[in-house]
Amino acid sequence: MLNSPGVAPAPHGEQLPAAVLFDMDGLLVETEELWYEAERVLMDEIDVEWGPEHQELLVGGPLEFAVAYMIEVAGGGHDHDVMLNKLMVEMERVLRTEPVHWRPGAKELVAALEQRGVPMALVSASWRSLISAVHDSVLHELGHEVFVTTVAGDEVVRTKPFPDPYLLAAERIGVDPRHCVVLEDSNTGAQAGVASGALVVAVPSYVVIEPADGLRVVRSLQDLTPEILGEWSYEWSPRASG
Repeated sequence: MLNSPGVAPAPHGEQLPAAVLFDMDGLLVETEELWYEAERVLMDEIDVEWGPEHQELLVGGPLEFAVAYMIEVAGGGHDHDVMLNKLMVEMERVLRTEPVHWRPGAKELVAALEQRGVPMALVSASWRSLISAVHDSVLHELGHEVFVTTVAGDEVVRTKPFPDPYLLAAERIGVDPRHCVVLEDSNTGAQAGVASGALVVAVPSYVVIEPADGLRVVRSLQDLTPEILGEWSYEWSPRASG
């Protein structure tokens, strides 16, 4: 069942997205500073300096790339799988012990979309263990499961910047990806969304994102409503209303 109990679908003829597919880190919840903390702890263990200029290059990217870059900064000589597992353990610890906050307007937009009967998915490059930690920290505040499906980075062969995670989410919901709206905060994630055929609405947090064909940029999730997303989605991919 796509809609939560008690939520009526959108009236026939109303222009709303077929589904809204949310990124997690930096878009739905504020975790980039927590990622920086976890990365810095790991690099401190091997006596390597790690600054914001390093972390900015990793925003929205796959974890495998992040670890490869960390090893490069360290001068090589470290086992990739060992470093990756250590980073996952440290990040999960941080997520479960440090405060995790919603991004401005995120909780309100999710609630508004649910009220209008718009199916939603959570599509993250983070591993399932980290999605579970974020759920336990903040997503549970919604009171029930509002996402039809969630896709984790360790559950697909190719994660962002490839479109595979977003295509899988649309397939699971049972909608045409071209009729979906993808919400992202990074160039890597935006690239994945555009490649899926969906309209991408970017809300930059730590990196600059330039508008392009199929890619709109807004200041905050607070600037968005289900109706605005629907209007833009229909402009991007015209179809009969309702």
